[in-house]
Parts: sequence; structure tokens; C-alpha cells
Amino acid sequence: MHPGVFSRLSHETSMNISRNEQRALHVLALGGHILHERGDGPKITSVTCFTREGLVLADFDLTLFNRLRRRRLIVSRSGSPYRISKRGLASVRAQLDNRGA
Repeated sequence: MHPGVFSRLSHETSMNISRNEQRALHVLALGGHILHERGDGPKITSVTCFTREGLVLADFDLTLFNRLRRRRLIVSRSGSPYRISKRGLASVRAQLDNRGA
């Protein structure tokens, strides 16, 4: 493997993830999704994170959503609900204590 490729891969999986980001990514990795609503323009005005069982993640807000999206840990395809990206899966796996135990 080329040395530059290895350093990029290790950098992607070693980013610091807050406890709330980690909790949201873990819910998404287990099959959850994020529904988003837009205002009059293209800007997203509200978000709700659902577990695969349909429960709402209470501490998920627009600020947390924007952080995950900016880091490309979540992705939406063709206007569908946001789901975890491959980069997000790699990041949540890299965290040792993602179960909160």
C-alpha cells in the first residue's frame, strides 16, 4: 500500500468524536435514520433522528446534524433520509467505548 493512502485512512478513522456525535452515529449504524425538513429555501430547518425501532433520539439537534454532515459522517441520496456514510461507519468503529458502558 502506498504510504500516503495509509495516512489518509488512519486520519479519517482517528478524528475526535464527541459523546453526542458518537451516540447518534451508533444509532445510525444500527439502522436508524434522520428525517429533515426544509424551509422556503434550500436550507434545512429541522431534523429528527430515529432509531430503527422508531424511537426519537432526544438530544439530537440541528447543530449536531450540521457537525456530522460537515465531517461527511452522514449522507443523503436523492432527498432520502440521512443515513450513516462509510466514513461514519469507520469512525464509529474506531471508537472503543461506543456502547456507553
